[in-house]
Amino acid sequence: MEASGKLICRQRQVLFHFLLLGFSLAGAAEPRRYSVVEETEGSSFVTNLAKDLGLEQREFSRRGVRVVSRGNKLHLQLNQKTGDLLLNEKLDREDLCGHTEPCVLHFQVLLESPFEFFQAELQVIDINDHSPVFLDKEMLVKVSESSPPGTTFPLKNAEDLDVGQNNIENYIISPNSYFRVLTRKRSDGRKYPELVLDKALDREAEAELRLTLTALDRGSPPRSGTAQVYIEVVDVNDNAPEFEQPFYRVQISEDSPIGFLVVKVSATDVDTGVNGEISYSLFQASDEISKTFKVDSLTGEIELKKQLDFEKLQSYEVNIEARDAGGFSGKCTILIQVMDVNDHAPEVTMSAFTSPIPENAPETVVALFSVSDLDSGENGKINCFIQEDLPFLLKSSVGNFYTLLTEKPLDRESRAEYNVTITVTDLGTPRLTTHLNMTVLVSDVNDNVPAFTQISYTLFVRENNSPALHIGSVSATDRDSSTNAQVTYSLLPPQDQHLPLSSLVSINADNGHLFALRSLDYEALQEFEFRVRAADRGSPALSSEALVRVLVLDANDNSPFVLYPLQNGSAPCTELVPRAAEPGYLVTKVVAVDGDSGQNAWLSYQLLKATEPGLFGVWAHNGEVRTARLLSERDAAKHRLVVLVRDHGEPPRSATATLHVLLVDGFSQPFLPLPEATPSQAQTESLTVYLVVALASVSSLFLLSVLLFVAVRLCKRSRAASVGRCLVPQGPFPGYLVDVSGTRTPSQSYQYEVCLAGDSGTSEFKFLKPILPNIQGQCPEPEMEDNSKFRNDLGFSIQLK
Repeated sequence: MEASGKLICRQRQVLFHFLLLGFSLAGAAEPRRYSVVEETEGSSFVTNLAKDLGLEQREFSRRGVRVVSRGNKLHLQLNQKTGDLLLNEKLDREDLCGHTEPCVLHFQVLLESPFEFFQAELQVIDINDHSPVFLDKEMLVKVSESSPPGTTFPLKNAEDLDVGQNNIENYIISPNSYFRVLTRKRSDGRKYPELVLDKALDREAEAELRLTLTALDRGSPPRSGTAQVYIEVVDVNDNAPEFEQPFYRVQISEDSPIGFLVVKVSATDVDTGVNGEISYSLFQASDEISKTFKVDSLTGEIELKKQLDFEKLQSYEVNIEARDAGGFSGKCTILIQVMDVNDHAPEVTMSAFTSPIPENAPETVVALFSVSDLDSGENGKINCFIQEDLPFLLKSSVGNFYTLLTEKPLDRESRAEYNVTITVTDLGTPRLTTHLNMTVLVSDVNDNVPAFTQISYTLFVRENNSPALHIGSVSATDRDSSTNAQVTYSLLPPQDQHLPLSSLVSINADNGHLFALRSLDYEALQEFEFRVRAADRGSPALSSEALVRVLVLDANDNSPFVLYPLQNGSAPCTELVPRAAEPGYLVTKVVAVDGDSGQNAWLSYQLLKATEPGLFGVWAHNGEVRTARLLSERDAAKHRLVVLVRDHGEPPRSATATLHVLLVDGFSQPFLPLPEATPSQAQTESLTVYLVVALASVSSLFLLSVLLFVAVRLCKRSRAASVGRCLVPQGPFPGYLVDVSGTRTPSQSYQYEVCLAGDSGTSEFKFLKPILPNIQGQCPEPEMEDNSKFRNDLGFSIQLK
């Protein structure tokens, strides 16, 4: 059979070059051969592979060295710690190899990280544990007394299962006067005895002989086997049968059926009668020949007894004996050549298979396998390939070994597994094919960062929330798998160092849920932002960030607050309105604010209570209090108004402002309700009383001087001013004018009288409403200048903006 390593592989799948493995025992080098004597007990030491490979024990263990063989027959075992190669069981050379010599078991040594392999052989050495055995313990040989000296008579051979020098070396026969034995060698190497006549026989003197035939081997110690040979001397008139031809050559296909006629031999005998009757039989047939062929004793037809197998035995040398009734025999030899047919599909033996494989490693060895075909010629030539659309390559290695490699880095996220089919077909007719299916899994490498579902997140939370409230979530996914895809979340330190983020929010590290740690106050913090990190658990860990913005939604938790007029529980502020005021006259303006925002801070005003309904009105949008109609003498002089300020929240909140309005005819007769004097304080020490009286006297004198000065100046002015002109305050409390204006007060300027209540225990100032509107527009320019100078001189001017 031609070597099964003759392989034909397609250009795409297989590149015909040896895989460089990086050490001397690999590649095209001769395999390392070890030997062991058969019948050695199991666990016996064969060699130390760590030393043979030049590896330290620690490195040897790390490389994951393995021993594999064809068919995965475990004849050997490897100690991973010491590197010792041991027998796995007792080996019997005869069972393993039969008569084949030498008996060699092939195996491979595989190393990982990086992947390497080398071939090795274990030779099983024969011991002389079998003796020669004659299948026929007794043999009958008839010899004509007329046979001349030198005539040879083939005898049946012995069998010895051992090989080499432990096999049969020669034959000997017991001492006698007529015969000796020669040892002959057949074409298949077997030795057989041949009896040689040394001296003519005399039937009358000795009609029969009894001899012992011994087969000897050269083993140590030598072994032997014996058989008895009976020699009968017959009358000269008998003749031996003769074959038509002494040698036959026959070819037969190995797929011939049982019972198939191989050949028919024919012999003739010149004797007549019973002596001429011939019978055929196998002669010196081995056990294999006896099991394979049978001979029809009458016709000489040789038929198949069992199926032939070219891969086991390619030819047979069969000896046929034709014997007549008189005991004489003739011999012929038949050489039967077995013709190979394509009856064996290619075989694939997987030596190593790695799955899963890392996704980012190109030219990673996935599998190491060998292919073979027991057929010969074209029937044994092999074509090996895989699918075209896979990122793998087949590379021819040592002998008939192949490695399956990744062609480029794989991407587990795109495809996590591949179904690879190795197809091996021979070139026989018909072609036989073998398929080997493998599922190659791709292991994950942490090459993908977690990806948030959004670049930024905006969360809304209403103020006054309960602590530990779930306000939202962030989510990130990782295309990797296993721990490389497990995402944990954490808060990054805020860019604003003054933001107490750790006391505001927290995040669940496993699911990204965000919680408010405490109640939020819109009026204190309207919004804040921070960054969240999502990190996987790979090594090294990869992470990404996302921005989270938290907007605090306003709740209507603040009632309107009245800025003007002040509602502090002290003496109420009284607004003066001239009875000559026209409808729509601006009495005052209620100014209020709301700490909330949006519609929660939109304020509206309405007149809740009034001493005389219908006399005053409040503008809903700006809080201006105006007269609703002309005033008359019948209208009461004092009025109390309650203005309701309400926001538009849900539910709405409100506040009230109380206004006191005094209707006056003019500023010359003002009626100012002065607050009642506070109860007398407890008598203090005399010194304190004297100091207070002295200070009051000095202050009164100074104030009186100022008022006289003002009165003199004012008397010099024109007295023709009408009611619409600027009025100079008169009465026991001289006053000065103060401008009051601002964004939250009436838009036009107003002048107020500041009166010092001389009889008041508190010595406080009082602000009185102006008698006329739009005073600045009606006052003559010089007069206004004088007043301005007067106010500046006194230093009591107050400008509200």
